Amino acid sequence: MSVTKEEVYELFRDVARRIQETDAQLKENDRIITARFKETDAQFKATDRKIKEVTTAIGRLGNRLGEFVEEMVRPAAVRLFQARGIDVHQVFPRAYAERDGDAMEIDLLVVNGTDAILIEAKSELRTDDVREHLSRLARFKKLFPQYAAFRVMGAVAAMVVPDEAARFAYRQGLFVLGQSGETVTIRNDGAFEPAVW
Repeated sequence: MSVTKEEVYELFRDVARRIQETDAQLKENDRIITARFKETDAQFKATDRKIKEVTTAIGRLGNRLGEFVEEMVRPAAVRLFQARGIDVHQVFPRAYAERDGDAMEIDLLVVNGTDAILIEAKSELRTDDVREHLSRLARFKKLFPQYAAFRVMGAVAAMVVPDEAARFAYRQGLFVLGQSGETVTIRNDGAFEPAVW
């Protein structure tokens, strides 16, 4: 069987046409994939933006809940500690100090002429919150030198106080304040001796 020159040319033309068709299809596929990547990227960016917005809103809500706890504890603080034999009579919300490159904010500072109680208020108490408050207590007299001669104690307050966090705070010598019905109570038992800084 012999093949003519024209048949060979026709075969080459057919192969060239198929290569062009394949090349065109590949270019179309690239265009579609690129468009889909751009759509997906835009969706990811929109999702990231929404996640950031939700995270910010949750953070604001957490702060608002912490402020709510502060407002629950503030009016009860003097009465609660006086019932424990600590004759405090002043409450300073959001006490703040900066000194030597260090800064600190105390949610509620409860004082008299010789005692200071630093209260950290949270919506839900975690052991990490207790650790942070212990660090705050250790730095307090440096940042608030007017209380250097005071007997300084610590307390944590929350709407939700898991047993593990409450036990940890108790073992560290901190008062644990929590909600009991419509009031706030000190949850530490009568044998509790607060740590003094």
